[in-house]
Amino acid sequence: LLLRWGRRRRLWRKVEAARQRQEQGWEQMDKAVRSFQRQNPSVNMVSILSLSLPELSKEIQDGSLPPEHVFYAYLGKALQITRETNCITEYMQESENQLRQAKPEGKMSLLYGVPVSIKDSINCQGHDTTLGFVKNINKPMAEDSVVVQVLKRLGAIPFVKTNVPQSLVSYDCDNFVFGQTRNPLLYTRTPGGSSGGEGALIGGGGSILGFGTDLGGSLRLPAAFCGICTLKPTGNRLSKKGVISGILGQKSVVAAVGPMAKDVEGLAVCMRALLCEDMFSLDSSVPALPFNEEVYSSTQPLRIGYYETDFFTMPSPAMRRAVRETKQLLEEAGHTLVPFEFTNMDYFTYNFCVKGMFADGGASFLKEFEGELDRGSLGIFFWLMKLPDWLKTLLSWITKPLVPRLSNVIKSLRTNTVEELWSLHHEIEEARHQFIAQWKQLNLDVMLCPMLGPALRIGYPAKLSVAVSYTMLYNVLDFPAGVVPVTLATDEDEKELKSYQGYFRDWWDRTLAEAFSGGEGMPVAVQCVALPWQEELCLRFMKEVETL
Repeated sequence: LLLRWGRRRRLWRKVEAARQRQEQGWEQMDKAVRSFQRQNPSVNMVSILSLSLPELSKEIQDGSLPPEHVFYAYLGKALQITRETNCITEYMQESENQLRQAKPEGKMSLLYGVPVSIKDSINCQGHDTTLGFVKNINKPMAEDSVVVQVLKRLGAIPFVKTNVPQSLVSYDCDNFVFGQTRNPLLYTRTPGGSSGGEGALIGGGGSILGFGTDLGGSLRLPAAFCGICTLKPTGNRLSKKGVISGILGQKSVVAAVGPMAKDVEGLAVCMRALLCEDMFSLDSSVPALPFNEEVYSSTQPLRIGYYETDFFTMPSPAMRRAVRETKQLLEEAGHTLVPFEFTNMDYFTYNFCVKGMFADGGASFLKEFEGELDRGSLGIFFWLMKLPDWLKTLLSWITKPLVPRLSNVIKSLRTNTVEELWSLHHEIEEARHQFIAQWKQLNLDVMLCPMLGPALRIGYPAKLSVAVSYTMLYNVLDFPAGVVPVTLATDEDEKELKSYQGYFRDWWDRTLAEAFSGGEGMPVAVQCVALPWQEELCLRFMKEVETL
């Protein structure tokens, strides 16, 4: 007991030191901004913050806007937003030196002089990659991830690291080291996760461009909840070298690195710049596919598949309305909308998502929590993983007639043999081929899909892991998928929510209705999806939705 108490005290001291360093970073930001404002009282920070990324980039390039003005405008706004939402974990003070030393060689890149925020799990030299774990405090990274290296070579300025949920396997944004991040639009709501710090910072206007990761919706959920745009590319379109995953070595559900921005054009500017020789040479596993401008700028009418529900997670009234209204606007603009039948999401969820991510019965995942002060915001899942396989089998059998979904989840958490894992990988490949065949049979260009929303109340994602079905599907399939906010939740949506029962009428369905409630005025988005490696077409579709 004494040893355990002593160990906990040591961990607590590490947490206190990390929080102190976070606060000191905020103070350094404040000091830097005040110093700049004293020396440059005539700089109009508000007008700089109102510029879109293409406008900002153009003004930096033509010399009408100094990068210093942009940097300190965003530094000041980022400080305000993190004080309101607790989204920034570290200020990268060396960004001020980078700003002073940056001298363009030849033609400026589109991201030259642009301040960029970075998710905690993306390695930055000299800074921790904590994943919300105490054991990762005071372990600065030896080198930048490839994405950060490329950003710096392009003249962009990574300036802050942002908060994540402990382990990344959650779509809230809370951990024992830095605490809870709040939604900038309504503080009682989660900003989403796991790229929740990014969502809150960009949604609040404190960053014009940020980078996160997505293993089940971790870019798309924060973007939808905070009213911004994002693109989850095909898994290997952008380098993942130097990016730490929540479940190391897991291959069934494909993770991706992607950008988050205020609008679609901001995402397009980012992808144009990043898909360059530096990216391809620093990580040769990334295919050398430069940005296809012809596809992105095309105005040809699109043939668009759509569905309003996956028949697993019943959409909220606002989600359903968002798809219907967007479909109507697209049809009025001359595009063809084709219903897409998709009815086996329950099989995808249990057998591909849960079973695929925790094929070892959750052993690798549980190992990450050894010696930690907190056990993560995973609720019942954490407890179930710790059970022996024979007890999981028994519990699955007992709960089947009472709570079928819970029974299937427990069954999917059993440890697999190597043969079973290979069989699973084969099955996922076959399912992907079948999905693409159905897509091509309908001669589709892209797909319009629901997106979970409005933002759930803080604390509810831990109880509702099953609600990520709309996003996780496209990690299993490894399709590019973007999010565009299209409407706001209304009083009428709230009234309709009172009769929400879900498809299973179980505890999860009742809890989801509670989590949605009180979201009037919050943004609601749709998902825009394309086939693998067609990021430009996905962005082109997103731009069309945004414009309409």
